[in-house]
Amino acid sequence: MLDLNVFRQLAEELIPFNKWLGVKVEHLARGHVTLSIPWREELIGDPIRQALHGGLISTLADTAGGLCVWTEIENPMLGRVSTVDLRVDYLRPGRREMLVGDATTVRVGAKLGWADVRLYHPSAASELVATARGVYALKTPKQPNRDT
Repeated sequence: MLDLNVFRQLAEELIPFNKWLGVKVEHLARGHVTLSIPWREELIGDPIRQALHGGLISTLADTAGGLCVWTEIENPMLGRVSTVDLRVDYLRPGRREMLVGDATTVRVGAKLGWADVRLYHPSAASELVATARGVYALKTPKQPNRDT
């Protein structure tokens, strides 16, 4: 059984970087995760345009994608997920407001998982800030051989 509270605690509190950024779980289900990062002045990457830092955008994409794939693992409490590849397409500057990352699992195999992520501001959800595709390595415990 998938314990969603463990995933929420992991995303918001147990990873120090996520906690510092203020990552919040907005929605959490098997194969679908929505995370947000609240606006803070320190998140500006372009002081002239007052745009969010691109690293923040890719961080939210990676975090949402990885967590989304992790929800698909048969025994997630014993498994691990690590990023193999992350492609981010920056579509428009991020504004001085909350950023949301909405991830959906594309496929999960024995060793790899794929997730698509849409990043936007809640005030204009149809105006994507970025899209991303993450590929994640899955480390799961070996199942005992029951034939012996």
